[in-house]
Amino acid sequence: MISKKTQYGLKALTYLAQQEKGIPVLIADISNKKSIPLKFLESILLDLRKAGFLESKKGKGGGYFFAIPPTKIKVAAIIRLLDGPIALVPCASLNFYKKCDDCDEKTCGLNHLMKEVRDASIKILEDKTVADLAYNY
Repeated sequence: MISKKTQYGLKALTYLAQQEKGIPVLIADISNKKSIPLKFLESILLDLRKAGFLESKKGKGGGYFFAIPPTKIKVAAIIRLLDGPIALVPCASLNFYKKCDDCDEKTCGLNHLMKEVRDASIKILEDKTVADLAYNY
């Protein structure tokens, strides 16, 4: 299950993708239009800016805008940034792997199943971009 932080982050990015390209959007506008608490949104957008997905401009006419096109931003990358692992158990994670203390992965049926679930999820999430969320659904 993705967190509220990730849900809000994807909603904010979707909203930005639907706005005029290159024109900064105020945080307050995103917050109001997408019903995202302002302080929480500020933190999320800062994380997205630090990761290089967004840029910001201060002052009059300022706000947030994409640093890279939304067609190039994979949903999987946003989930990993804001939530961490996509895998449901740590021993099945590609980027956040951690061995379970109480099992042998070679014979663990749960590990094998969760790797299949991870691979199917990643395939879908890597195939979809922020632009897909904004325009195709």
